[in-house]
Amino acid sequence: MPRSTKIKNRRLWWSVLALLFVVLALMVWGFVIEPRRLVIREVALTLPDWPRGNDRLRVAVLTDLHVGSPHHGVARLRSIVDRVNSLNADVVLLLGDYVIQGVAGGEFVAPELIAPELHRLTARHGVFAVLGNHDWWLNAVRVRNALDSAGIPVLEDSAVHITAGDRKLWLTGISDFWEGRHDVAAALRHVTTIDPVIAFTHNPDVFPGIPDRVSLTIAGHTHGGQVRLPLIGPPVVPSRFGQRYAYGHIVEGKRHLYVSSGTGTSILAVRFRVPPEIVILTLRSSAAPSASAQ
Repeated sequence: MPRSTKIKNRRLWWSVLALLFVVLALMVWGFVIEPRRLVIREVALTLPDWPRGNDRLRVAVLTDLHVGSPHHGVARLRSIVDRVNSLNADVVLLLGDYVIQGVAGGEFVAPELIAPELHRLTARHGVFAVLGNHDWWLNAVRVRNALDSAGIPVLEDSAVHITAGDRKLWLTGISDFWEGRHDVAAALRHVTTIDPVIAFTHNPDVFPGIPDRVSLTIAGHTHGGQVRLPLIGPPVVPSRFGQRYAYGHIVEGKRHLYVSSGTGTSILAVRFRVPPEIVILTLRSSAAPSASAQ
């Protein structure tokens, strides 16, 4: 065999080995390392017409826990609750999908075991929940009863008024877009004052039906796609709108939406460039002095 051919074959062999190593490293990262991570994502949002009395409201967002998915058992949930409790939140919002169905390598954990851990969550103005599609697929009444028994109000197309000194706002829970009524009008009928409204729901596909009256909508469900490829973004997003509401802060007209990627996994226990996260939203008033001026 000519020397030049041997060199070419050797280069090809090393190229194949290098490619296999990269593929293996990416698989280890996506299936083992990143799903075990937990990012605390602090996000400041300045909202139009947000009153000065509500300036710097801190909202902790937990979504898509999927307790029982790989790397995400009850012990992991317990550590997540401890982290949230250390973050000085005014309100904790739970956006659904507490349970799993059919996650490869996962093990079902009953909502009656999940709710007592969530009961340990603390916040100045309370902890509130809605249900996700997986909770409905299991048994919405069962999951709701477990949360109610743990002292966590479930706001399905309903609202609660928060008042504390100068701080006044409404929290409006909207039921799941796929499985609930997601009756925005019914939810807002509970809002009886001019105080600002934060809507929270599981699936962001409800957002086009949210009126300007709502200062901010918060959602989960998409997991950020679980996999985010460079230049392409998430190739799979469980939304009728594709990547439009996949992740992060979205502004359409005067309406604001924030979508969290959550902490658990669904179908496959993989995450790539979309780490599990706890989100802390600090809501700012444009009328309030800037931090540098204070």
